[in-house]
Amino acid sequence: MLLEVEDLHVSYGKIAALKGISLQVGAGEIVALIGANGAGKTTTLKTLSGLRTVAAGRVRFRGEDITTMPGHRRVRLGLCQVPEGRGLFPGMTVMDNLAMGTYTRGRADPADLQRVFDLFPRVSERARQAAGTLSGGEQQMVAIGRALMSRPELLLLDEPSMGLAPKLVAQIFSIIAEINRQGTTVLLVEQNANQALGLAHRAYVLETGRIVVTDTGQALLGDPGVRAAYLGGPPPG
Repeated sequence: MLLEVEDLHVSYGKIAALKGISLQVGAGEIVALIGANGAGKTTTLKTLSGLRTVAAGRVRFRGEDITTMPGHRRVRLGLCQVPEGRGLFPGMTVMDNLAMGTYTRGRADPADLQRVFDLFPRVSERARQAAGTLSGGEQQMVAIGRALMSRPELLLLDEPSMGLAPKLVAQIFSIIAEINRQGTTVLLVEQNANQALGLAHRAYVLETGRIVVTDTGQALLGDPGVRAAYLGGPPPG
């Protein structure tokens, strides 16, 4: 198993954000985390990438215990996050933002840059522009491209469709599927549950810091309780 999370507890002061979650991500999978705002989805990703301290539990990546490992070392191992809100440097060019994705390796590999440009032709067209001048969709493409420059084995995506028009949402999800086909495992946090479950091989439903349901993406799309809570109605047909 590529990623194993066992009985993970995380708190913000006296407030428990994660209350003993356990999950697994196998190599080659797309796994989704869905749930309402405040359920603990973003906290989960931040904890996996080393940005939140674990109160109890274990995180293993490729069999290695990374529970207390600093974030930059996790990136070197092959675990990289695209944060909610993209986290670009707006005054820097697109190329400089992409280059930031290689900081753990020292320099950019032309083949990695070409892969990003092949996935995101608009990024190539905007390479010399300041990242802050791009549209929301273009900025999301740069953020994903920056993460890919680190050659991740596991890509953590936090709300990649946030604030995007429906046409761009479909494009971003199509590119996520292609990234996965090219061999990158994906753990996806996404408010757009329909899109996430339609893409995911498996999914977990979080409620107030606990996992309450897990199944294949297609099974959860057809689950009446999941549809009523997160998808806006009963199953089709």
